[in-house]
Amino acid sequence: MNQHSVRILVIDDEPNIRRVLSLGLESEGHKVIAVGNTRDALAEANHRSFDLAFVDLRLGTEDGMDLIPALLAASPWMKVVVITAYATIESAVEAMKRGASDYLPKPFTPAQVAVVTERVARIRALEQKVSGLEDALGQSGPEVSLTSSSPAMERAINLARQVASSDATLIIRGESGTGKGVLARAIHSWSNRAAKPFAVVSCPTLSPQLLESEMFGHVKGAFTGAMRDNPGRIAASEGGTLFLDEIGDLPLELQPKLLRFVQDHQYERVGDSVTRRADVRVISATNADLDEAVRDGRFREDLYYRLNVVQIEVPALRERPDDIVPIAERLLAFFNKQRKIAGFTEEAVAALRGYSWPGNVRELRNVIERAVILGQGERIGVEHLPANFTAQPHSAAVGDLISLDQLEEAHIRRVLAATKSLDEAAEVLGIDSATLYRKRKKYGI
Repeated sequence: MNQHSVRILVIDDEPNIRRVLSLGLESEGHKVIAVGNTRDALAEANHRSFDLAFVDLRLGTEDGMDLIPALLAASPWMKVVVITAYATIESAVEAMKRGASDYLPKPFTPAQVAVVTERVARIRALEQKVSGLEDALGQSGPEVSLTSSSPAMERAINLARQVASSDATLIIRGESGTGKGVLARAIHSWSNRAAKPFAVVSCPTLSPQLLESEMFGHVKGAFTGAMRDNPGRIAASEGGTLFLDEIGDLPLELQPKLLRFVQDHQYERVGDSVTRRADVRVISATNADLDEAVRDGRFREDLYYRLNVVQIEVPALRERPDDIVPIAERLLAFFNKQRKIAGFTEEAVAALRGYSWPGNVRELRNVIERAVILGQGERIGVEHLPANFTAQPHSAAVGDLISLDQLEEAHIRRVLAATKSLDEAAEVLGIDSATLYRKRKKYGI
């Protein structure tokens, strides 16, 4: 199949032209729909997204020139190629003014059509790649490494790789800041949809009306402030992946609309009655207990089961202490571009390993960025870490007026900070790995 496969709409009133164009383009791996009049063309353009349209200027008694702006309103990213047996310089100039990107006089050869189509396909691929890169740059973070010494994290990564090639809907669960969005992007990059867009909708950040518009799109005048049509994230991610961050915060009134899209791939823009279709995979993430939300009536049970075909659990950072220092070192390298900081002192490493990290990787990122800003010497020391790091329970000592549990927690934190692996820590403590796991879970280490 063509590496740059695109969706094409052919609009020509001659059945033979439609048939020849469709066969040739489909043989190149493109998806083609062919129609013979303006009405059917607009119906198709309003029903699904297209990357390219071949538009005949004379459609019986209709003028194909008038169709160009309407097609671009439905899909702003669409490239329109005018085809005509009555080619003139004036009509070519007018077509470009209306928004056409190319002009192909009849009769044309299959080779000419192939060249034009391949050029458009490459442009669309580059546009999508640039959009993805701009989005990634907006994250303003270091290159992500999906390697881990934690069995739980390895299980999550392996499961993600296993399901990436399918179109199954996924829910990624984990505490805030554990990297659920990073894993969702990785799943997209490992999938057959990698060349297509990856769109993100953050459910907690917008009002229900704006969230509906962001996801499904709206037409001009649909509500106050809707000055122009907005295709929405679903249409913009045609062929790709839609990531719904913190799905547990999705307003109850929008849940039936999302359920319909997940089930049937159908939706309507706000203020529009036209039913549209989109080929988009949905990945969700949450730090909430959706089972409890379902019991409380805050989340629809049918939507939960539709989204939860495969569930991936991302462990908290405190549950994988062997990953803390490697992640911190990568973050240090990223923020250290203008400085000459060589690394961390032993005391700083012990503090990083002994901290409970309630904010997970996101908190670690902020701590390292702060330390680089404050650090003046060759290494990051405990004096460059937040004050609460030096007030951790590992400062307790035998004979202090504290409970046995507090003393045990402090000792386990010290041993974890001083050893290179959980197995080594368990051996030093004289307990097995399972017991150490239970104690770490008990103390939130």
